[in-house]
Parts: sequence; C-alpha cells; structure tokens
Amino acid sequence: MFKLKCDDFLIYDEATGTYSMSPEQQVRDETERNRWKSTGLTLLKDWRLYLMLVPMILVYLLWKYMPMTELLAAFRFGNFQETSDRPWVGFNNFKVIFVGAESTKFWMAFRNTFVIAFYGLLFGFPLPIILALFFNEVRSNIARSIMQVCVYLPKFISTVIVTSLTLALFASSSARSPEGVLTKLLGAISSSGHLEDAIKADGLVYSLEYFRSIYIITDIWEHAGYDSIVFFAAVIAVSPTSYEAAQIDGAGKMAQMRYVVIPSILSTVVIMLIMKIGGLLSVGYEKLYLLCPSAALKNYEVAEVVSTWSNGLSGSFTGSAYGIAGEMTNNLIGMILVIGSNTIARKASDVSLY
Repeated sequence: MFKLKCDDFLIYDEATGTYSMSPEQQVRDETERNRWKSTGLTLLKDWRLYLMLVPMILVYLLWKYMPMTELLAAFRFGNFQETSDRPWVGFNNFKVIFVGAESTKFWMAFRNTFVIAFYGLLFGFPLPIILALFFNEVRSNIARSIMQVCVYLPKFISTVIVTSLTLALFASSSARSPEGVLTKLLGAISSSGHLEDAIKADGLVYSLEYFRSIYIITDIWEHAGYDSIVFFAAVIAVSPTSYEAAQIDGAGKMAQMRYVVIPSILSTVVIMLIMKIGGLLSVGYEKLYLLCPSAALKNYEVAEVVSTWSNGLSGSFTGSAYGIAGEMTNNLIGMILVIGSNTIARKASDVSLY
C-alpha cells in the first residue's frame, strides 16, 4: 500500500498554515460514506428489476458453477461416480488422452469438433447479418413480420424433429423408407459419381463426404434467423439522418449499406464474433448423436466430436475421468480463443467485449 500524505487530498494554506478540503474531495468523501446506504435505497427502489435477476442467478449457480466440482475428477483415477476417495493421479489422465491409449480417438474427435465449428462460423456468421440488412430494406411491416416469423421458427423446433426431417429428406431408397425429396433432387441435377454412390450406399447423411455439409446447412437453417435479431436491432438503431446525408451525396442502396449501415453496426458485429469464437469448440452432442448414434456407421469418423466422445454416447468410450479431462481441455482452448480474439479486436478496432 502506498503511504498517503495530507498534500495528496488536502489544500495547504500558506498564510494560515492550515489544511482545508476541496469541495470535490468533500463530495467524494460524502459519497464514500453513504455508498452502502445509496446502494440499499437503489435496491429498495428498483426491487422488482433485481427480483427478475434471481432466476438467472440460480441457473448460473446450479448449472454453471456447482458442476465445476466435477472437474476434480480429471485429476483422479477411475470413474468419478464410483467413489469419492479415489487417488489423485495429477495430469496422468491428460497424458492418456494426449499421447496415450485414448489419443487417437480424442484427437479425431477434437479435429472433427474444430472443423465442424470452423465451417459453421465461416458460413453461418455472415448470414444473420445479411438477413438483418435484408429485413431493413423491406418497407411493408406486415411482409417483414411474416418473413421474420418464418426464419425465426426453426429455432423453436425440437432438435429431434430437425434431425428426423434431415434423415427423411436425405434418406436413400430402401425397404424400410422411400427415397428423400432432396436426395431425388440432388440425384436428378447432379452428375457426380461420388454423389450417386453415396445415395445408393447408405444415404447422404451417413456418408463421409457429405455429412458435414448436411450438418452445417441444417444448423445454419436452424439458427440463422434467430441470430439475426441482434443485428437487426443494431441496424434499425442507425439514425435516419445518416441515410438522408448519404442520399444527398448520391449514394444508392448498396452504397448506403456499405458506408452507413455496416460501419454503424461494426461494434455489434465484433462483439458477437468474439462470443462466437469463444463458443467455437462448444459443439453440442444432441444433434450429432441423433445423426450418428453408433460407431458402426460410416459417418462416425467425421461425426464424433469431443462432447459425444467424452459422454461415451457412440459406445466408443467408457472412462469418465478421461472424458472430463477432454472437456476441460476443450473449454480451456475456448477460453484462450476468447481472450485472444478480444485482445486482437481491442487493438485493431478499439471495440472489445471487456
């Protein structure tokens, strides 16, 4: 601690040889003395707003912070559900998944996680921005509302229904099910031999070449409309005077988007991009497991991700301690990506998440 002197916050009067406190310092001292009182009055005044925070705090406490105690199992031996006094093994579980017996499966799952997430970010992040710009150009409120409801709706459809639709649309002809509509369409318009072989074999969903494309396309269809809400809110917040000034200068619609709208929403785009990069490796297991429920399927090599591997959903993994170690590694890399992308954004554009 630095040692404070009177000269640091008092004014010395040479004529009288006394110290006096400036009005600004008096205000700061008064504010500091009454800080807790002011905080209590604010809570009492807006208690309804703070009461609405209680469910969110409970959700984070029960589903985000309390499960962190299970991370200790990554440094213990065996299954964390067997006993609570298992011996500590340090980083041995990490060695097993990095260079040991489970390394092949783990790195395959990690590679698939990164590839699926990267392509999802590359093709899925710009689309909500394009949708927001498109909605802003629709002058009819009724037409815009109808279109927004249509693109928001897939977000509220159950993952089971989405995967069922995917399997039905891309199904190959067999004794149990007819050929899917999209399978017929692709087979009719395409002359690719690989596509025909995949359709005749097990279907496009269960093929190594087309599984990732189908997964990413359906994921974009499911989330793009809902993700455009944030960007659309930023677009409609642009001042009308900016459009008028651009029109006076002779700017058309495309020029207004380029020089008025996009620079105005750039801060929102950067913040959302940082958040997306932070969740780059957080590929959920629900949809992938429904599309690849067994390690015996052909698409297992490209569908197995860290979340399905760590939970043993495909039947290829049994050690929960190794799974927790893998998930911890995945999350640590995600944290590094958030910090790195935030630092780069702050240095490059003076816009950052924190």
